[in-house]
Amino acid sequence: MWPFRSSIPVASSGILQGLTDCHSHLLPGVDDGVDTPAESLEILSLMERRGVRKVWLTPHVMEDIPNETAHLQQQFQALKCRYSGPVGLELAAEYMLDSLFKERLEKGDLLPLQEDKRYLLVETSYFNPPMNLLSLLQRIQKKGYYPLLAHPERYEYMQMADYRALKEERVSFQLNLPSLAGLYGKSVQAKAEALLKAGMYNRTGCDTHSIGFYQRFLQSGLCKRLVADF
Repeated sequence: MWPFRSSIPVASSGILQGLTDCHSHLLPGVDDGVDTPAESLEILSLMERRGVRKVWLTPHVMEDIPNETAHLQQQFQALKCRYSGPVGLELAAEYMLDSLFKERLEKGDLLPLQEDKRYLLVETSYFNPPMNLLSLLQRIQKKGYYPLLAHPERYEYMQMADYRALKEERVSFQLNLPSLAGLYGKSVQAKAEALLKAGMYNRTGCDTHSIGFYQRFLQSGLCKRLVADF
């Protein structure tokens, strides 16, 4: 799509230096992310070398993966005991906007992501929105949280008018950096670039699920213009 654009490998771009990564699946053995503590530590070692400052571990919570808050907290403490490096580790969760989430929201049984605001990292199906999406996001706000929509560029049912409507309702957006590197395809890459150019992103993450994924991300190319403007 952009055959003449100059690019630079993520690993040497400097874009990860000082980054607070607000979306990862590094908590081992709890979802479709990292399987073992050893793999988590290997990824953290790569993050150290690229200057990542902090990473939020955000395991899935959904009807198909009904992680309990107390269990996630226990697993997080176990990983922290094994890691002694400089990257700051924090625990939140990535919540699918489904029936289980509605129950947890009413009970206040949630793991927010505290970065200047009390965010809740939430997602939807890539293909279809949940019923009454806007009213559900407003319920989150009424509970005192700021909804942070994970990787909005990956939702096929959303177009620019939808994104603008959500921003008007004070919904925050989280960019997946691999989207800019084309790891999810050219259409996702184009949407991510458009949203970035429009200034719609509030937080950034890599959505890392495995050591192989993170290595591919580091080796992939980013447009030099985007790196300069990021």
